[in-house]
Amino acid sequence: MGKCKIIIDTNLWISLLIGKRVSELRSLCNSNTVSVYICEELKAEFVRIASREKIRKYATEEHILQTLELMETSCIAGTVRNIAVLSELRDVNDLYLLAFAETIQADYILTGDKDLLVLQQHRQTKIVTFNEFMAIYKS
Repeated sequence: MGKCKIIIDTNLWISLLIGKRVSELRSLCNSNTVSVYICEELKAEFVRIASREKIRKYATEEHILQTLELMETSCIAGTVRNIAVLSELRDVNDLYLLAFAETIQADYILTGDKDLLVLQQHRQTKIVTFNEFMAIYKS
């Protein structure tokens, strides 16, 4: 069995950055049992949200750049294919995550977004919180 394929939603990258929990992301990204995937849409969303003034109160430019470097060096870059995503998703801005999950055949999407969490699963991809995944990962 190969590595577990996961996608970490932008809101978690931001939350863990603000909460000074980037070390948890770093260990996950460098794990021998997990592959973390990113796409251009996710990175662009991260940059857009991280540059907001309310985020900048809690995260320095240096921490934001370190997080981007972590994405670049420790995650697997993929491309979102235009897959017809059939979903009851309330926030259409998150459709790219579901399409990306289909493209790479992700095992998990980690998110704090209630609009995604309510789905619980999309095709083969389970949608869970970071803490739920960490409990699975550590067991």
